[in-house]
Amino acid sequence: MDAITPGGDAAAIFAAQARAARAAAHTLARLAPERKASGLRAAGAAIRRHADAILSANADDVAATTGRPASFLDRLRLDPPRVAAMARGVDEVAALPDPVGTVLAEWTRPNGLLIRRVATPLGVVGMIFESRPNVTADAGAICVKSGNAVILRGGSESLESTRAIHAAMREGFIEAGLPEASVQVAPTADRAFVAAMLAGNGMIDVMVPRGGRSLVERVQAEARVPVLAHAEGRCHTFVHAAADLAKARAIVVNAKLRRTGVCGATETLLIDRAVAASHLPPIVADLAAKGCTFRADAAARAVCPELPAATEADFDTEWLDAVLSVAVVDGVDGAVAHILRHGSEHTDAIITEDDAAAAAFLAGIDSAIGVVNASTQFADGGEFGFGAEIGIATGRIHARGPVGPAQLTTFRYHVIGTGQVRP
Repeated sequence: MDAITPGGDAAAIFAAQARAARAAAHTLARLAPERKASGLRAAGAAIRRHADAILSANADDVAATTGRPASFLDRLRLDPPRVAAMARGVDEVAALPDPVGTVLAEWTRPNGLLIRRVATPLGVVGMIFESRPNVTADAGAICVKSGNAVILRGGSESLESTRAIHAAMREGFIEAGLPEASVQVAPTADRAFVAAMLAGNGMIDVMVPRGGRSLVERVQAEARVPVLAHAEGRCHTFVHAAADLAKARAIVVNAKLRRTGVCGATETLLIDRAVAASHLPPIVADLAAKGCTFRADAAARAVCPELPAATEADFDTEWLDAVLSVAVVDGVDGAVAHILRHGSEHTDAIITEDDAAAAAFLAGIDSAIGVVNASTQFADGGEFGFGAEIGIATGRIHARGPVGPAQLTTFRYHVIGTGQVRP
């Protein structure tokens, strides 16, 4: 499709896409579960079939990207295993229970009225994301499964990859008889298209930003529709006094370094003062051997003098790189206080063999995901059994944590009578 010029053209094309999405959403909301599942299986098969074209498009995106950090390129780059995982995620979403029409609750009133609370799609979802082209498949699959149509606007750096993934999914939908406009992508990186989406009250039912702080803040400030927000991943791992050291060493290395550019990567290590002298040096050595660098508070540097000093701002930083902030705290209360001051309510973990300490930690934090004795990198819809996710919601309204198909539904009430009239 030709590039959109700024101004009215972008708004007009968005409006046309929104009308098509509304019609598709109306159809999807009423389709039998197997029809949607069949369409998703066809989309997954098409992604496999067109893997070479997707990888070629992604190579063009990567080649055009200069001056970006390695963590950014890691989010952007696709390879055969990642494309295979993308297709597998679509299949897994297809196999999930269909949330639409689920009776969430029901009760009978004294007058005999039967009242049911029934899950129903949100409608038309607008999503703006940065760099990660796999979001196209994840969001598309989740929205279709939950009976929603979606309009996706990816970052300029992933434009060709997004187009190639969308073309494959669209082919699968058409083959299976799903509405062609079930999943649409912005045909350009023109910022006027974003402005039109944010102003789309009545055309879009919910906006989902997925990216860095500046993107999320812009969407929250300018959107004229409800926003399902995804904040930074300033995630913490707390090594408690009752932590098993071998377990802690393995978990912390994975939580920080498995993939440094994902929002579930641990950005701050908190270590209980009671075990700082015994536990911190081997954990630091493990991380340093794999290329991690550090920013440490005074108490941590008293144990490991070689660590660079941290500033207060370092503890408010989502590094998305092989950099780890380190602080010594006093027990669960100290860890919780640090997380409440510096965290982003995303994902925070405790490593401990003390069940009471674990329970106190989970009760004390306000995070969307609390983890005990496992890596924060499990903050992922696929790992939760959702097949995929459109992000980790950290707001307080509607959904929190990984957003899968069930989280993209709201509910209606069905009131079933036998002739009752109100006195």
